[in-house]
Amino acid sequence: MSTLTQALIINGAVLFAVLEADLGPRRKIGKLRLLRPLLTAAVIVPLFIKSPATDGSGLVLELAAVVAGLVVGLLAMAFTTVYRSPRTGGPVSRAGVAYAALWIVVVGARTAFSYGSENWFGPQLGRWMLDNQVTGDALTDALILMAVVMTLTRTVGLAARAATVGREASAPASV
Repeated sequence: MSTLTQALIINGAVLFAVLEADLGPRRKIGKLRLLRPLLTAAVIVPLFIKSPATDGSGLVLELAAVVAGLVVGLLAMAFTTVYRSPRTGGPVSRAGVAYAALWIVVVGARTAFSYGSENWFGPQLGRWMLDNQVTGDALTDALILMAVVMTLTRTVGLAARAATVGREASAPASV
């Protein structure tokens, strides 16, 4: 499977899973909703990340992608409201257009980069990678790590807020 195909599969899966789980009002925050991203990450990471960089520019790139994933995940949580359902008393979330737009823009940019690296700016990217001693595996791993960390950050944020709102009144809680 080509690197581009891997990136497209992961980007599509992340976007579909996140929007399907989060978009709209009164989305129940239960064990399955919190475990599904963790299980997905447990499958994706060993399946696609074969040899992560352990030093040099490749490691710096992978760490930068992890930080970017963390920042975007936290921003996604800023567009999510968690509150106690007036009907069930359990924690639920609400995410709307801003949340969807963030995920679509970020995943779209990642997809455009993956496509562009093979079709628009391959030689320039190759030169940059050579100059900075970054392998293709490190670049691919960085993109995968960013997607996984974005999703996990969102999941941990939902879990933390659900635990907090479970102890509070039914007023919406957002960070």
